Amino acid sequence: MAKRKVKKRLRRAVRRASRVRPQSAVELVLAGIAHDIRTPLTGMLALAELLAASDLAPQQREWAKAIKSGADHLAALTTLIVDAARAEAAGLTPRREPFSPRRLAEAVGQSLAARAETRGLKAEVAIGELPAMVAGDVLRLRAALENLTDNAVKFTGEGTVAFTAGVRPGKGARVDLHFTVADSGIGLSPAEIKKLFRPFAQASTEIARRYGGAGLGLVFVKRLAEAMGGTVAVTSKRGRGTTFRLVVPVEIVSAQPAAEPRAFAAPVRPLNILCAEDNPYGRVVMNTILSELGHRADFVETGEAALRAAERGSYDAVLMDVMLPGLGGVEATRRIRALPGKAGQVPVIGISGRGETVSEAAARAAGMNFYFVKPVSPAKLAQALASLP
Repeated sequence: MAKRKVKKRLRRAVRRASRVRPQSAVELVLAGIAHDIRTPLTGMLALAELLAASDLAPQQREWAKAIKSGADHLAALTTLIVDAARAEAAGLTPRREPFSPRRLAEAVGQSLAARAETRGLKAEVAIGELPAMVAGDVLRLRAALENLTDNAVKFTGEGTVAFTAGVRPGKGARVDLHFTVADSGIGLSPAEIKKLFRPFAQASTEIARRYGGAGLGLVFVKRLAEAMGGTVAVTSKRGRGTTFRLVVPVEIVSAQPAAEPRAFAAPVRPLNILCAEDNPYGRVVMNTILSELGHRADFVETGEAALRAAERGSYDAVLMDVMLPGLGGVEATRRIRALPGKAGQVPVIGISGRGETVSEAAARAAGMNFYFVKPVSPAKLAQALASLP
C-alpha cells in the first residue's frame, strides 16, 4: 500500500514536471522523493526517542541515542536533496545555526565505531579541545563527515579506521574545525587520487566493480566543504591506506545547547485525539507515541474526513498533518474553526515537513494552536498536549 502511494506521488510529480522549466522539473521530482523518504525517518526518530526514555540499561540507552541521532541527521538530510537540484543554478547556500562541535564529533565517532564493529575493524576516535558552541552549517558538515567515515570502512578489509577532531585559530573571530578520517585500507595511487573529485568517476574500474557506488560521494563532500568556506584534502599510498582532512571555518557563539529531553511526564488527563495522517507508517508511529503518552487516538487519512470527524465535537485535540491529499491541513483547520460550538474550538496541532516562517504563519492564521516541524519530538508533543485546557 505504501509503495503504491509512493509510485503514485512520483508519477504525479513527473507529470507536473513536464509542464515546467527543466530545473524546476528536477526540483519537483526530488522534493516528492524527499517527502517520502522523510516520513519513515521521522517515525524512526520518534520511536528512538521513546526507546531512549524507557527503562534501559546504560549501554542500551546509548545505542538508542545513537539511533535517534542517526535518524535525526538522515531526516534533516532530505532537505539537501532539493538543495542539490538547485545548486547547479544558484549554488549551495550555507546555513548558520548554533551547534556543539563536541556533540557533532561524538556522534560521528559513535557512527564510525558501530560501522567498524560490523566489519570486524578496529576504530580509533580522538576528540581534542573544542569550543562549547559555534555557528555554522552543521547539517552539511555532518553529511560530509559521515560520507568520509563510510568510505573509510567500505574500503578497509582489515585493520583500523580512525577519526580525529580538533580546532585551530582562524581569521578574525573565527576558528577552523579540523577533522581527519584515516584508514589502513586499499589506498590510492597518485593517478587515482586525481579522479576522486570528478562527478560519476571512481578511482579505477576495479574499485567500481568490487565496491560499487555512483562516484558522487566525494564530489558531494567537496561541494559541501567549499559551500561552507572550507577545504578537503587527501593523502594516500596504494595498499597502505588513505587519510582525508576536512577543515571548516566557524564562528564561536555564546548560545547554549538545548537541554535534551530525558523522560515523559504522565499526562494530566487522558485525551481523546483525532489524528489526520495519510501515511500508513506515520499512523502506526503516531499511535505508538500517543498510546505511550497515555492518550487515545482515532485516525483519518484526509482533510475532508478530519472535518467530518471534528463536527461531532467529541475530541479534546486534533493532530493535523499540513500536507494532506485533497483538502490540505491548513484549509481543513480553517473550516474546523468555522464550525459552531465546541467543535469549532477544539485545539489543533499542526505537523508539517516545512519550517518556513510563511508556512507557520499561514497555519496559525487558519487557527492552529501549535505548529511542529517534522521530526516531532514526543517530549515536545507531550508538553503541548499537557498544556491544553
